[in-house]
Order: sequence, then C-alpha cells, then structure tokens
Amino acid sequence: MSSPRWAALTRSRLFDAVIDLALAAAAFIDVAVSLPGWSALESAWVVAAVAGLLVRRRFPWVAFVLVLPGLVVDAMTVAAPIALYSVAVRERRWPLLAGAGAVVFACFLLPDWQLPPLDYLAPSLLYALMYAATPIALGALVRTRRELSERLAELSAARESERRRAEQDVLRHERARIAREMHDVVSHQVSLTAVQAGALQVSTDDPDTRRVAGVIRSLAVRTLEELRQMVSVLRADGAVTDSPAPQPTLADLPRLVADSGLDARLDTDLPADLLPAVQRAIYRTVQEGLTNVRKHAPGARVHVSAWATTSRIDVVVHNDRGSAEVLRLPSSGAGLRGLRERAELLGGHLEADRSDQGGFRLSVSIPRRQSET
Repeated sequence: MSSPRWAALTRSRLFDAVIDLALAAAAFIDVAVSLPGWSALESAWVVAAVAGLLVRRRFPWVAFVLVLPGLVVDAMTVAAPIALYSVAVRERRWPLLAGAGAVVFACFLLPDWQLPPLDYLAPSLLYALMYAATPIALGALVRTRRELSERLAELSAARESERRRAEQDVLRHERARIAREMHDVVSHQVSLTAVQAGALQVSTDDPDTRRVAGVIRSLAVRTLEELRQMVSVLRADGAVTDSPAPQPTLADLPRLVADSGLDARLDTDLPADLLPAVQRAIYRTVQEGLTNVRKHAPGARVHVSAWATTSRIDVVVHNDRGSAEVLRLPSSGAGLRGLRERAELLGGHLEADRSDQGGFRLSVSIPRRQSET
C-alpha cells in the first residue's frame, strides 16, 4: 500500500474503531481465563475496564477511572497502561499525569495492599515504575509529535500564503507599471491623434479628407476608451504605481551589464527608433536575466544579445553553468511572469529553459515597431 493511502487510512474513523476494538479484546483476553474464579463484583470491574477502553479517545479520564477498579483484580495488567497512555496523549498538565502514574504504580506494586517480600521488593519497584512511566512517556511523545506536526503544517501554510502574497505583490506592481506606461505613453499619443484628426476634419474643405479624418478621430476615441478600460483593470487591485522617474532606454543597457557584477558580454544591433515601450521591455528582459544568473548561477559567464530584423526584435540572455556555490534564496518566479505579461501585451512571447550544457537561456521576441516621425 502506498504511503499516501496508508496515511489516509490511519487518519480514518474506521481505523481508530478497529484499533480500539482490538485493544479492548486484548484486555479482555488478558483476564478471560481467570473470570470463572472471580466474584460478580470483580467480573463487573473487568467489564467496566474493557468498556472504558472503547471511549478512551474522547474521554480518556473516564476510561482511566473505569480501569482502576479492575486493576485491583489480580493479573489484569493490559487495560491500565492503555488507559494511562490515552490520558498522557491528551493531558498537558504534568501534575495530573504524575498523580495518575502514581495511582497505577501503587495498584501494580500493592495488588493485595501489602508490600511484596523483601527479596522481591527491588524488582517489584522497578517493574511498577516501568509499568506506570512507560505509558506516560510514550503518550507524551506521541502528543508532542502531533503538536509539532500541527505546528509544522501551520508554518508551511503560512509560508505558502506568504509566498503567494509576495508573488501577487510583484505581479500587482508589474501591472501597475504597465498601466502607467500605457497611460503616460500610449494614451497620450492616441489622444494627440484624435485631436489632430479632429482639427483636420474641421479645417479641410475636401469631403473625402473630412470623412477619413472623421473615421480616424472616431477610431482614436474608441481606442482611447478601450485603453482607459485596460488601465482601470490593471489598476483595479489598488496597487501603487511607480514614481514618475525617467524610464530606462537602450542607452542604459551597457551600464546595466557593466554594473551587474557578472562576467557578462553585451552584443546589440538595434535601431534607435524603437518605441519606448519596446526599449523598456528589452531593458527589463536583460535586467531579469542578469538577476536570475546572480541568484541561481553565481560565477557563470553571461552573453547578452539583442538584434533586430525587419519584422521583430529578439533579446537573449544566456549563461553557462555557475562555478560558485548557489545561495538558496526564496523565489516565486513572479519576475518571469511579469516579463511574459509585458511581452504578450506587446504582441510577443517569452521562452525560458535550460540549455544542454547545464546553463539557462532566457529569450524574448517582440514584433518590431518603429516610432512615428
């Protein structure tokens, strides 16, 4: 039976009921041979002791009290340690546990309320001590293990919740950054387009030009409204946007690579007329790639390349296997998710996978869009 199935079985009520019945049967078998020679009162004590074991999980002290009279009956030695163990599993107050152990110790040592002969006194004391202390120690051990397991489960749940919260915070800030860029750059340019089209529609005397200008103005207004809705959705969770500091451009790439503290080489072949959003996407891709190398492959050599074709922009950050010891830091992968969001908003895509030589390759491909002049 697989471990998960066995763990699920041991936590089921049916399993607990089978164990309780088996323990009660063992306690009854322990004294069954002596029952014919006992009085009705002694037999009733035995039945009460066996019945008490059936409620030991919910009412451990009740089970213990029911077992005590039967412990006075000679040779009934199975039910008492089981009941005492059940009390130790549930009871955290050591004075009460010590008192219960003392009672069991005395009943075992003095079955006829007399001390054993001096020749057997020392072994009897040792056996009585083991008889009373072993169930308490085992029950306390099980209780401590259970409490530690619950505490570990709580800590794991709290850690997972914290990880998810950190991941959501990163994604929220990335969405807020994208929303600000859309608002500050795209919406501004679309607004200018709508204004210029409206001015052309009013100033021209040519009917066809007026009609085309009207269409442009209408489309620009509709686009602007959709952009505003997208910005509202991106900012819906109330994330605070970045401060209006100057955003990075392609001119900042050499310094980014130089200041990375890595053995990195930069090769670029990019035009200067790329849209600001595309330049920022390139910069953020290189920045995230260098950050991942520092975290997961310290001492690795890095090759950063970015080039343009007639239709798209490709950025690749590739590193070989790290040569230094990796410092295990918590990582949620939210940085790559933010880059993927940014690339997809620009119509591109992101790929991240390990290379055959044990390194890592991060690549982003974005459709080429030149700024309007």
